[in-house]
Amino acid sequence: MLREAVRTSKTSVDADTAAAMSEGATRRLEALQLVAYKLDRLAWHIDGSHRILNDLRTLRRLLLGERQRA
Repeated sequence: MLREAVRTSKTSVDADTAAAMSEGATRRLEALQLVAYKLDRLAWHIDGSHRILNDLRTLRRLLLGERQRA
């Protein structure tokens, strides 16, 4: 859900960026570029966290599987 919210926000920011460029609103454009960068970083961290969570789930299954055999 969080990834989808970031994607939606990124789409909205991209549209606002295009509008700011056509209006010549330099300060607004710079602010929107910063927002886009921060959203990209957030998406990167979310993806990394997702991979770590999958690894932890796999390790938990392996550990629990070993306990059930003993």
